Amino acid sequence: EMPDFKNKVRFEDVTVIAETEKAILCDFGDGVEHWIPQSQVDDNSEIWHKGDEGALIVSEWIAEQKNLR
Repeated sequence: EMPDFKNKVRFEDVTVIAETEKAILCDFGDGVEHWIPQSQVDDNSEIWHKGDEGALIVSEWIAEQKNLR
């Protein structure tokens, strides 16, 4: 079964603490950090680069892979 990338999940108050060409390391608060592939970050996301803070919008698929929900 192919993952469904159409469904999006929004997380508030996320901070990007590192970035590479392919991924961003996000701090979800409460000490939880996860690498999120750039390819899974929605175009409408508020954060993209190191130092950004705001809403992170990602595919439901990656949210499930990372147990973010």
